[in-house]
Amino acid sequence: MSVTAILDLHFKPEAVEQALEILTRALADTRAFDGCEGVTVVQDRDDPAHVVAVEQWASLEADARYREWRAGDGAITDLPPTLAGAPSLFVGTDIAAL
Repeated sequence: MSVTAILDLHFKPEAVEQALEILTRALADTRAFDGCEGVTVVQDRDDPAHVVAVEQWASLEADARYREWRAGDGAITDLPPTLAGAPSLFVGTDIAAL
């Protein structure tokens, strides 16, 4: 069952460039993680400090393994200081009938 995860980030305006550099490095690991089918990142054209990452995962289990890794050994420790607030994460399974 395919899974979509949406990570909504708001950066401090003065830290956008730094945050995007960190995110670029981190997403290389995300894309290489077993079960990741792709990541698309969009930046709000009216608010460059607002960025959304849309991740596609092969299964809920793959997503869960990734989240566990990011919470431990794969933590992105240099990103939190660039954030203007807590990120939000939505994880859902695709509805094939719609």
